[in-house]
Amino acid sequence: MKSGSLLPAGNFSEGVLPRRSVSDGQFLDPGDPAVFAITDFTREHPVTVDEERQIDAALEDMIRLGVRALLVTRDQRIVGLITSYDIQGERPLQFLQSSTYSRHQDIRVGHIMTPWHKLLAVDWDSIQAACAGDLLHVLEEAEMTHLLVIERNKKSASPIVRALVSRARLARQLRSLRRAG
Repeated sequence: MKSGSLLPAGNFSEGVLPRRSVSDGQFLDPGDPAVFAITDFTREHPVTVDEERQIDAALEDMIRLGVRALLVTRDQRIVGLITSYDIQGERPLQFLQSSTYSRHQDIRVGHIMTPWHKLLAVDWDSIQAACAGDLLHVLEEAEMTHLLVIERNKKSASPIVRALVSRARLARQLRSLRRAG
């Protein structure tokens, strides 16, 4: 998989979620298909948060659900992505310094999320042709923690957000194989 296959999610007006199916394995070899390294929303329910949710409540949701990222929604549409790194890092302070808000508890997910038009995505066809090691390499080279997987919807202008790739999860899956072997 070449980094040239990445595209800005902002090339589409919005994204919709697919229908669900079943789940996949744990440990991966770098040569295994990249599709085994993704959170496929046809197999696993996507974890979402409303853009108006308070950031500490969103972080509590992440901890409770065992995830590090949430798709941000407005009126059933995906409008961005927020990670635990966003909430626990500099973004809340930067937001307070550049806004009229003065209290941390007033910060909402929508204030510090990465908006849809700034997210990078890879096409579903590219994921199907890639291997897990190449996918991790792309994420590391681009210094990305998460990557959307977009499946073009033939019936609508909105692409389906088919999956999410987590660099930390993928690295754990690949390392786990080395420890087990």
